Amino acid sequence: MTIQINYKSTGLKKNSNNLVLFVDENFNIKGLKKYISNIEFSYISDLLKISDLKKELLIFEINSKKTIFLVSIKKDLKISDVENLGAKFHSYIDYDKKKEYLVNSDTINSKIKNFTEYFLHGLKLKSYKFDIYKSKKNKKIISINVVGNKNKISTQDYLRFKALEEGSFFARDLVSEPGNILHPDEYAKRINTLKKFGLKINIYDEKKLKKLGMNALLGVGQGSIRGSYLVTMEWNGAKNNSNPLAFVGKGVCFDTGGYSLKPAKFMEDMTYDMAGSATVVGLMKNLAIRKAKINAVGVVGLVENMVSGNAQRPGDIVKSYSGKTIEVLNTDAEGRLVLADALTFTEKKFKPKFIVDLATLTGAIIVSLGSEYAGLFSNNDKLSKQLLEAGDKVEEKLWRMPLHKNFDKLINSKNADMQNINYVGGAGSTTAAQFLQRFILNKTPWAHLDIAGMAFSKYGGALNSGGATSYGVRLLNKLIEDNYE
Repeated sequence: MTIQINYKSTGLKKNSNNLVLFVDENFNIKGLKKYISNIEFSYISDLLKISDLKKELLIFEINSKKTIFLVSIKKDLKISDVENLGAKFHSYIDYDKKKEYLVNSDTINSKIKNFTEYFLHGLKLKSYKFDIYKSKKNKKIISINVVGNKNKISTQDYLRFKALEEGSFFARDLVSEPGNILHPDEYAKRINTLKKFGLKINIYDEKKLKKLGMNALLGVGQGSIRGSYLVTMEWNGAKNNSNPLAFVGKGVCFDTGGYSLKPAKFMEDMTYDMAGSATVVGLMKNLAIRKAKINAVGVVGLVENMVSGNAQRPGDIVKSYSGKTIEVLNTDAEGRLVLADALTFTEKKFKPKFIVDLATLTGAIIVSLGSEYAGLFSNNDKLSKQLLEAGDKVEEKLWRMPLHKNFDKLINSKNADMQNINYVGGAGSTTAAQFLQRFILNKTPWAHLDIAGMAFSKYGGALNSGGATSYGVRLLNKLIEDNYE
Protein backbone atom coordinates (compact mmCIF):
# COMPACT_ATOMS: atom_id res chain seq x y z
CA MET A 1 0.00 0.00 0.00
CA THR A 2 1.26 3.45 -0.94
CA ILE A 3 0.32 6.67 0.87
CA GLN A 4 0.17 9.79 -1.27
CA ILE A 5 -0.12 13.20 0.42
CA ASN A 6 -1.60 16.00 -1.70
CA TYR A 7 -1.86 19.62 -0.60
CA LYS A 8 -4.76 21.53 -2.13
CA SER A 9 -5.50 25.22 -1.97
CA THR A 10 -9.18 24.79 -2.81
CA GLY A 11 -11.70 24.85 -0.02
CA LEU A 12 -13.69 21.95 1.39
CA LYS A 13 -16.97 21.14 -0.33
CA LYS A 14 -19.83 19.86 1.77
CA ASN A 15 -20.29 16.84 -0.46
CA SER A 16 -16.67 15.69 -0.04
CA ASN A 17 -16.38 12.06 0.96
CA ASN A 18 -14.36 10.65 3.85
CA LEU A 19 -13.67 13.78 5.84
CA VAL A 20 -11.16 14.11 8.65
CA LEU A 21 -12.22 16.94 10.94
CA PHE A 22 -10.66 18.11 14.20
CA VAL A 23 -12.64 18.96 17.35
CA ASP A 24 -11.87 19.76 20.98
CA GLU A 25 -11.60 17.12 23.70
CA ASN A 26 -15.37 17.35 24.37
CA PHE A 27 -16.19 16.62 20.71
CA ASN A 28 -17.91 19.97 20.34
CA ILE A 29 -19.00 20.08 16.67
CA LYS A 30 -20.64 23.51 16.51
CA GLY A 31 -17.76 24.87 14.47
CA LEU A 32 -18.19 22.16 11.82
CA LYS A 33 -21.54 23.32 10.45
CA LYS A 34 -19.98 24.99 7.42
CA TYR A 35 -18.12 21.81 6.49
CA ILE A 36 -20.92 19.24 6.69
CA SER A 37 -24.61 19.20 5.77
CA ASN A 38 -27.42 19.85 8.27
CA ILE A 39 -28.50 16.22 8.05
CA GLU A 40 -24.96 15.03 8.80
CA PHE A 41 -24.66 17.52 11.66
CA SER A 42 -27.89 16.27 13.27
CA TYR A 43 -26.95 12.63 12.73
CA ILE A 44 -23.52 13.02 14.36
CA SER A 45 -24.96 15.13 17.21
CA ASP A 46 -27.35 12.33 18.11
CA LEU A 47 -24.66 9.64 17.97
CA LEU A 48 -22.29 11.69 20.11
CA LYS A 49 -24.79 11.44 22.97
CA ILE A 50 -24.14 7.69 23.19
CA SER A 51 -20.48 7.68 22.11
CA ASP A 52 -17.41 7.15 24.26
CA LEU A 53 -16.00 10.66 24.35
CA LYS A 54 -12.83 9.46 26.07
CA LYS A 55 -11.63 8.16 22.72
CA GLU A 56 -9.35 10.25 20.52
CA LEU A 57 -10.92 9.22 17.23
CA LEU A 58 -14.60 8.66 16.49
CA ILE A 59 -15.82 7.30 13.17
CA PHE A 60 -19.27 7.98 11.71
CA GLU A 61 -20.41 6.00 8.68
CA ILE A 62 -22.78 8.41 6.95
CA ASN A 63 -23.53 6.03 4.08
CA SER A 64 -21.74 3.42 1.97
CA LYS A 65 -19.67 6.09 0.25
CA LYS A 66 -19.01 8.61 3.01
CA THR A 67 -17.35 8.48 6.41
CA ILE A 68 -16.64 11.38 8.75
CA PHE A 69 -13.75 11.10 11.20
CA LEU A 70 -13.66 13.31 14.27
CA VAL A 71 -10.20 13.67 15.79
CA SER A 72 -10.10 15.02 19.34
CA ILE A 73 -7.48 17.64 20.17
CA LYS A 74 -7.08 17.44 23.91
CA LYS A 75 -5.72 20.21 26.12
CA ASP A 76 -1.96 20.23 26.74
CA LEU A 77 -1.40 18.05 23.68
CA LYS A 78 2.27 17.22 23.01
CA ILE A 79 3.83 16.80 19.58
CA SER A 80 4.17 13.06 20.16
CA ASP A 81 0.42 12.92 20.90
CA VAL A 82 -0.30 14.51 17.52
CA GLU A 83 1.90 11.92 15.79
CA ASN A 84 0.08 9.15 17.64
CA LEU A 85 -3.25 10.55 16.42
CA GLY A 86 -2.02 10.25 12.86
CA ALA A 87 -0.88 6.69 13.52
CA LYS A 88 -4.29 5.77 14.96
CA PHE A 89 -5.96 7.20 11.89
CA HIS A 90 -3.72 5.04 9.71
CA SER A 91 -4.69 1.95 11.70
CA TYR A 92 -8.22 2.51 10.46
CA ILE A 93 -7.50 3.26 6.80
CA ASP A 94 -5.09 0.31 6.63
CA TYR A 95 -8.10 -2.03 6.76
CA ASP A 96 -10.59 0.23 4.99
CA LYS A 97 -11.47 -0.24 1.32
CA LYS A 98 -11.70 3.48 0.59
CA LYS A 99 -8.93 5.04 -1.46
CA GLU A 100 -9.26 8.76 -0.78
CA TYR A 101 -9.52 10.89 2.35
CA LEU A 102 -9.71 14.61 2.88
CA VAL A 103 -8.09 16.26 5.90
CA ASN A 104 -9.44 19.74 6.71
CA SER A 105 -6.70 21.69 8.46
CA ASP A 106 -8.98 24.70 9.06
CA THR A 107 -10.73 22.78 11.85
CA ILE A 108 -7.48 22.50 13.84
CA ASN A 109 -7.38 24.60 16.99
CA SER A 110 -3.92 24.11 18.45
CA LYS A 111 -0.84 26.20 19.23
CA ILE A 112 1.45 23.47 17.92
CA LYS A 113 3.26 24.67 14.82
CA ASN A 114 2.97 22.30 11.84
CA PHE A 115 0.18 20.36 13.56
CA THR A 116 -0.97 18.90 10.23
CA GLU A 117 2.52 17.72 9.36
CA TYR A 118 3.02 16.00 12.71
CA PHE A 119 -0.33 14.26 12.21
CA LEU A 120 0.71 13.10 8.74
CA HIS A 121 4.21 12.21 10.00
CA GLY A 122 2.70 9.77 12.48
CA LEU A 123 0.45 8.36 9.77
CA LYS A 124 3.37 7.79 7.39
CA LEU A 125 5.62 6.21 10.02
CA LYS A 126 2.82 3.82 10.93
CA SER A 127 2.26 2.95 7.25
CA TYR A 128 5.68 1.29 6.82
CA LYS A 129 5.61 -2.33 5.70
CA PHE A 130 8.43 -4.58 4.55
CA ASP A 131 6.95 -6.68 1.76
CA ILE A 132 9.56 -6.74 -1.00
CA TYR A 133 9.80 -10.55 -0.84
CA LYS A 134 6.05 -11.17 -1.10
CA SER A 135 4.97 -12.39 -4.52
CA LYS A 136 1.58 -10.72 -4.08
CA LYS A 137 2.02 -7.14 -2.96
CA ASN A 138 -0.62 -4.74 -1.74
CA LYS A 139 -0.71 -2.29 -4.65
CA LYS A 140 -3.44 -0.14 -3.14
CA ILE A 141 -2.81 3.61 -3.34
CA ILE A 142 -4.31 5.82 -0.61
CA SER A 143 -4.62 9.53 -1.34
CA ILE A 144 -4.66 11.92 1.62
CA ASN A 145 -5.79 15.34 0.37
CA VAL A 146 -5.05 18.19 2.75
CA VAL A 147 -7.05 21.41 2.40
CA GLY A 148 -7.34 24.60 4.40
CA ASN A 149 -5.21 27.58 5.26
CA LYS A 150 -3.48 25.82 8.16
CA ASN A 151 -1.73 23.28 5.95
CA LYS A 152 0.98 25.71 4.86
CA ILE A 153 4.51 24.63 5.75
CA SER A 154 7.91 26.12 4.99
CA THR A 155 10.24 24.34 2.59
CA GLN A 156 12.75 23.85 5.40
CA ASP A 157 10.18 22.26 7.74
CA TYR A 158 8.85 20.04 4.94
CA LEU A 159 12.39 18.80 4.26
CA ARG A 160 12.87 18.13 7.97
CA PHE A 161 9.87 15.77 8.08
CA LYS A 162 10.80 14.12 4.78
CA ALA A 163 14.37 13.51 5.91
CA LEU A 164 13.29 11.95 9.18
CA GLU A 165 10.87 9.61 7.41
CA GLU A 166 13.45 8.56 4.82
CA GLY A 167 16.10 8.01 7.48
CA SER A 168 13.70 5.97 9.62
CA PHE A 169 12.51 3.86 6.70
CA PHE A 170 16.06 3.20 5.53
CA ALA A 171 16.95 1.97 9.02
CA ARG A 172 13.85 -0.25 9.08
CA ASP A 173 14.67 -1.68 5.66
CA LEU A 174 18.17 -2.60 6.81
CA VAL A 175 16.94 -4.33 9.96
CA SER A 176 14.17 -6.16 8.08
CA GLU A 177 16.43 -7.71 5.45
CA PRO A 178 17.23 -11.41 5.94
CA GLY A 179 20.77 -12.46 6.76
CA ASN A 180 21.39 -14.13 3.41
CA ILE A 181 20.76 -10.79 1.68
CA LEU A 182 22.18 -8.19 4.08
CA HIS A 183 25.50 -9.74 5.03
CA PRO A 184 28.45 -7.41 5.79
CA ASP A 185 29.58 -7.25 2.14
CA GLU A 186 26.17 -6.08 0.94
CA TYR A 187 25.67 -3.80 3.94
CA ALA A 188 28.89 -1.92 3.22
CA LYS A 189 27.76 -1.44 -0.42
CA ARG A 190 24.41 -0.01 0.66
CA ILE A 191 26.06 2.46 3.00
CA ASN A 192 28.34 3.50 0.16
CA THR A 193 25.30 4.57 -1.90
CA LEU A 194 24.70 7.37 0.63
CA LYS A 195 27.53 9.32 -0.98
CA LYS A 196 24.92 10.78 -3.31
CA PHE A 197 23.42 12.69 -0.36
CA GLY A 198 26.73 14.38 0.42
CA LEU A 199 28.11 12.00 3.03
CA LYS A 200 31.80 11.16 2.98
CA ILE A 201 32.04 7.37 3.23
CA ASN A 202 35.16 5.38 4.12
CA ILE A 203 35.10 1.58 4.14
CA TYR A 204 37.84 -0.24 6.05
CA ASP A 205 38.03 -3.86 4.89
CA GLU A 206 39.77 -6.75 6.63
CA LYS A 207 43.18 -5.89 5.18
CA LYS A 208 42.97 -2.33 6.52
CA LEU A 209 41.51 -3.47 9.85
CA LYS A 210 44.36 -5.94 10.38
CA LYS A 211 46.86 -3.18 9.68
CA LEU A 212 45.10 -0.95 12.23
CA GLY A 213 45.08 -3.74 14.83
CA MET A 214 41.30 -4.11 15.20
CA ASN A 215 41.59 -7.71 16.35
CA ALA A 216 38.57 -7.59 18.67
CA LEU A 217 36.23 -6.75 15.78
CA LEU A 218 37.98 -9.11 13.36
CA GLY A 219 37.83 -11.98 15.83
CA VAL A 220 34.04 -11.89 15.82
CA GLY A 221 33.80 -12.14 12.05
CA GLN A 222 36.62 -14.60 11.37
CA GLY A 223 34.29 -17.62 11.22
CA SER A 224 32.26 -16.20 8.34
CA ILE A 225 32.94 -16.45 4.61
CA ARG A 226 31.80 -12.82 4.44
CA GLY A 227 34.08 -9.90 5.06
CA SER A 228 34.28 -7.75 8.19
CA TYR A 229 34.23 -3.97 7.92
CA LEU A 230 34.37 -0.70 9.76
CA VAL A 231 32.50 2.03 7.86
CA THR A 232 32.63 5.74 8.65
CA MET A 233 30.07 8.30 7.43
CA GLU A 234 30.97 11.98 7.79
CA TRP A 235 28.59 14.91 7.47
CA ASN A 236 30.16 18.38 7.53
CA GLY A 237 27.26 20.80 7.75
CA ALA A 238 28.71 23.39 10.12
CA LYS A 239 30.36 26.52 8.76
CA ASN A 240 33.35 25.99 11.03
CA ASN A 241 35.69 23.05 11.59
CA SER A 242 34.25 22.20 15.00
CA ASN A 243 34.70 18.70 16.35
CA PRO A 244 31.88 16.40 15.26
CA LEU A 245 29.16 14.64 17.20
CA ALA A 246 29.85 10.91 16.97
CA PHE A 247 27.43 7.98 16.74
CA VAL A 248 28.66 4.38 16.81
CA GLY A 249 26.60 1.29 16.00
CA LYS A 250 26.91 -2.47 16.42
CA GLY A 251 26.39 -4.17 13.07
CA VAL A 252 26.30 -7.93 13.65
CA CYS A 253 24.36 -8.90 10.52
CA PHE A 254 23.62 -12.37 11.86
CA ASP A 255 24.49 -13.77 15.25
CA THR A 256 24.58 -17.52 15.77
CA GLY A 257 26.41 -16.95 19.04
CA GLY A 258 29.48 -18.60 17.53
CA TYR A 259 30.70 -21.67 19.44
CA SER A 260 28.73 -20.39 22.44
CA LEU A 261 25.78 -21.33 20.26
CA LYS A 262 22.36 -19.77 20.73
CA PRO A 263 19.29 -22.00 21.04
CA ALA A 264 17.61 -22.76 17.70
CA LYS A 265 14.30 -21.26 18.82
CA PHE A 266 14.10 -17.60 17.76
CA MET A 267 17.62 -17.61 16.29
CA GLU A 268 16.00 -16.33 13.08
CA ASP A 269 15.45 -13.04 14.90
CA MET A 270 19.20 -12.50 15.07
CA THR A 271 19.06 -10.74 11.71
CA TYR A 272 18.23 -7.63 13.75
CA ASP A 273 21.42 -7.80 15.80
CA MET A 274 22.66 -5.02 13.52
CA ALA A 275 19.87 -2.61 14.54
CA GLY A 276 22.25 -0.28 16.41
CA SER A 277 24.22 0.26 13.22
CA ALA A 278 21.01 0.72 11.19
CA THR A 279 19.98 3.54 13.54
CA VAL A 280 23.32 5.27 12.97
CA VAL A 281 23.04 4.84 9.18
CA GLY A 282 19.44 6.08 9.15
CA LEU A 283 20.37 9.07 11.31
CA MET A 284 23.25 10.04 9.03
CA LYS A 285 21.02 9.80 5.95
CA ASN A 286 18.48 12.02 7.71
CA LEU A 287 21.10 14.63 8.62
CA ALA A 288 22.40 14.73 5.05
CA ILE A 289 18.97 15.05 3.43
CA ARG A 290 17.91 17.93 5.66
CA LYS A 291 21.34 19.59 5.42
CA ALA A 292 21.81 19.69 9.19
CA LYS A 293 24.00 22.57 10.32
CA ILE A 294 26.33 20.44 12.38
CA ASN A 295 29.37 18.24 11.92
CA ALA A 296 28.64 14.60 12.65
CA VAL A 297 30.23 11.21 12.08
CA GLY A 298 28.65 7.77 12.11
CA VAL A 299 30.82 4.69 12.64
CA VAL A 300 29.56 1.12 12.27
CA GLY A 301 31.30 -2.22 12.70
CA LEU A 302 29.89 -4.83 10.31
CA VAL A 303 30.48 -8.53 10.99
CA GLU A 304 28.76 -11.90 10.90
CA ASN A 305 29.16 -14.18 13.93
CA MET A 306 29.22 -17.70 12.52
CA VAL A 307 30.41 -21.22 13.40
CA SER A 308 33.17 -22.72 11.28
CA GLY A 309 36.62 -24.30 11.51
CA ASN A 310 38.02 -20.78 11.55
CA ALA A 311 35.64 -19.31 14.11
CA GLN A 312 36.76 -17.76 17.38
CA ARG A 313 36.93 -20.19 20.31
CA PRO A 314 35.90 -19.61 23.93
CA GLY A 315 39.13 -18.90 25.77
CA ASP A 316 40.83 -17.05 22.91
CA ILE A 317 42.69 -13.87 23.79
CA VAL A 318 42.72 -10.92 21.37
CA LYS A 319 44.49 -7.57 21.40
CA SER A 320 42.09 -4.69 20.73
CA TYR A 321 42.76 -1.52 18.75
CA SER A 322 43.29 0.27 22.08
CA GLY A 323 46.15 -2.08 22.93
CA LYS A 324 44.17 -3.71 25.75
CA THR A 325 43.84 -7.50 25.69
CA ILE A 326 40.54 -9.35 26.02
CA GLU A 327 39.89 -12.95 27.02
CA VAL A 328 36.86 -14.14 25.05
CA LEU A 329 35.08 -16.46 27.49
CA ASN A 330 31.80 -16.40 25.57
CA THR A 331 31.65 -15.94 21.80
CA ASP A 332 28.00 -14.84 22.10
CA ALA A 333 29.11 -11.69 23.92
CA GLU A 334 30.41 -10.47 20.60
CA GLY A 335 28.80 -7.06 20.19
CA ARG A 336 30.97 -5.50 22.87
CA LEU A 337 34.07 -6.73 21.03
CA VAL A 338 32.94 -4.99 17.85
CA LEU A 339 32.11 -1.79 19.74
CA ALA A 340 35.36 -1.86 21.70
CA ASP A 341 37.45 -1.27 18.59
CA ALA A 342 34.89 1.08 17.01
CA LEU A 343 34.71 3.30 20.10
CA THR A 344 38.46 3.72 20.52
CA PHE A 345 38.90 4.34 16.79
CA THR A 346 36.14 6.99 16.78
CA GLU A 347 37.56 8.80 19.78
CA LYS A 348 41.13 8.73 18.49
CA LYS A 349 40.46 9.65 14.84
CA PHE A 350 37.63 12.19 15.12
CA LYS A 351 38.11 13.67 18.64
CA PRO A 352 34.34 14.18 18.92
CA LYS A 353 32.37 16.39 21.32
CA PHE A 354 30.64 13.25 22.52
CA ILE A 355 30.09 9.63 21.49
CA VAL A 356 26.73 7.85 21.61
CA ASP A 357 26.81 4.15 20.79
CA LEU A 358 23.76 1.98 20.11
CA ALA A 359 23.56 -1.80 20.25
CA THR A 360 21.22 -4.70 20.73
CA LEU A 361 23.75 -5.73 23.34
CA THR A 362 22.16 -7.80 26.11
CA GLY A 363 19.09 -9.88 26.82
CA ALA A 364 19.45 -8.69 30.41
CA ILE A 365 18.21 -5.22 29.46
CA ILE A 366 14.95 -6.79 28.26
CA VAL A 367 14.60 -8.51 31.62
CA SER A 368 15.12 -5.13 33.29
CA LEU A 369 13.12 -2.78 31.07
CA GLY A 370 11.07 -4.93 28.69
CA SER A 371 10.07 -3.21 25.47
CA GLU A 372 9.24 0.16 27.05
CA TYR A 373 12.66 1.70 27.63
CA ALA A 374 16.17 1.37 26.26
CA GLY A 375 18.95 1.26 28.81
CA LEU A 376 21.14 4.36 29.09
CA PHE A 377 24.64 4.11 30.54
CA SER A 378 26.86 7.17 30.54
CA ASN A 379 29.92 8.83 32.03
CA ASN A 380 28.37 12.29 31.62
CA ASP A 381 25.34 13.77 33.38
CA LYS A 382 24.79 16.57 30.86
CA LEU A 383 24.68 14.21 27.88
CA SER A 384 22.43 11.83 29.81
CA LYS A 385 19.97 14.61 30.61
CA GLN A 386 19.86 15.70 26.98
CA LEU A 387 19.22 12.14 25.81
CA LEU A 388 16.51 11.51 28.39
CA GLU A 389 14.69 14.73 27.45
CA ALA A 390 14.92 14.01 23.73
CA GLY A 391 13.61 10.48 24.28
CA ASP A 392 10.61 11.75 26.23
CA LYS A 393 9.72 14.25 23.49
CA VAL A 394 9.62 11.67 20.69
CA GLU A 395 8.42 8.77 22.89
CA GLU A 396 11.60 6.76 22.40
CA LYS A 397 12.13 6.43 26.10
CA LEU A 398 15.38 5.82 27.99
CA TRP A 399 16.07 4.74 31.56
CA ARG A 400 19.46 5.52 33.07
CA MET A 401 21.24 2.53 34.54
CA PRO A 402 24.26 2.50 36.86
CA LEU A 403 27.95 2.43 36.12
CA HIS A 404 30.38 2.01 39.03
CA LYS A 405 34.01 1.00 39.49
CA ASN A 406 32.91 -1.83 41.79
CA PHE A 407 31.53 -3.66 38.76
CA ASP A 408 35.00 -3.73 37.21
CA LYS A 409 36.12 -6.69 39.29
CA LEU A 410 33.44 -8.80 37.57
CA ILE A 411 35.16 -8.44 34.19
CA ASN A 412 38.78 -8.54 35.28
CA SER A 413 40.64 -11.52 33.82
CA LYS A 414 43.46 -13.59 35.26
CA ASN A 415 44.90 -14.16 31.80
CA ALA A 416 44.33 -10.81 30.04
CA ASP A 417 43.44 -7.20 30.81
CA MET A 418 39.77 -8.14 30.93
CA GLN A 419 37.26 -10.82 30.02
CA ASN A 420 34.20 -10.26 27.85
CA ILE A 421 31.59 -11.63 30.29
CA ASN A 422 30.84 -11.69 33.98
CA TYR A 423 31.03 -15.33 35.01
CA VAL A 424 29.72 -14.65 38.52
CA GLY A 425 26.28 -13.75 37.17
CA GLY A 426 24.01 -10.75 37.55
CA ALA A 427 24.26 -7.16 36.29
CA GLY A 428 24.63 -8.39 32.72
CA SER A 429 23.78 -5.09 31.05
CA THR A 430 25.86 -3.02 33.47
CA THR A 431 28.98 -5.16 33.18
CA ALA A 432 28.65 -5.00 29.38
CA ALA A 433 28.52 -1.20 29.58
CA GLN A 434 31.37 -1.19 32.09
CA PHE A 435 33.37 -3.21 29.57
CA LEU A 436 32.69 -0.65 26.82
CA GLN A 437 33.65 2.25 29.07
CA ARG A 438 37.18 0.87 29.24
CA PHE A 439 37.62 1.73 25.58
CA ILE A 440 36.84 5.42 26.06
CA LEU A 441 40.43 6.43 26.70
CA ASN A 442 40.36 10.23 26.85
CA LYS A 443 37.32 10.93 29.03
CA THR A 444 35.17 11.93 26.06
CA PRO A 445 31.51 12.35 27.10
CA TRP A 446 29.98 9.01 26.17
CA ALA A 447 26.62 7.28 26.34
CA HIS A 448 25.76 3.68 25.58
CA LEU A 449 22.18 2.84 24.57
CA ASP A 450 21.26 -0.82 24.93
CA ILE A 451 18.30 -1.10 22.54
CA ALA A 452 17.82 -4.89 22.60
CA GLY A 453 14.21 -4.56 23.73
CA MET A 454 13.35 -1.66 21.44
CA ALA A 455 14.81 -2.37 17.99
CA PHE A 456 12.23 -4.93 16.89
CA SER A 457 8.60 -5.41 17.84
CA LYS A 458 6.55 -8.50 17.00
CA TYR A 459 3.35 -6.75 18.03
CA GLY A 460 3.87 -3.23 16.76
CA GLY A 461 4.00 0.07 18.61
CA ALA A 462 2.54 3.55 18.47
CA LEU A 463 4.37 4.52 15.27
CA ASN A 464 5.15 1.13 13.74
CA SER A 465 3.03 -1.81 12.66
CA GLY A 466 5.36 -4.57 13.85
CA GLY A 467 8.90 -5.54 12.90
CA ALA A 468 11.79 -3.09 12.76
CA THR A 469 11.12 0.11 14.70
CA SER A 470 14.09 2.35 13.72
CA TYR A 471 14.35 3.16 17.43
CA GLY A 472 16.90 5.89 18.02
CA VAL A 473 16.75 7.75 14.71
CA ARG A 474 14.13 10.21 15.90
CA LEU A 475 15.61 10.33 19.41
CA LEU A 476 19.11 11.28 18.23
CA ASN A 477 17.76 13.70 15.64
CA LYS A 478 15.84 15.44 18.45
CA LEU A 479 18.98 15.48 20.61
CA ILE A 480 20.78 17.30 17.80
CA GLU A 481 17.94 19.71 16.98
CA ASP A 482 17.40 20.79 20.56
CA ASN A 483 21.00 21.06 21.73
CA TYR A 484 23.52 21.31 18.91
CA GLU A 485 21.96 23.17 15.95
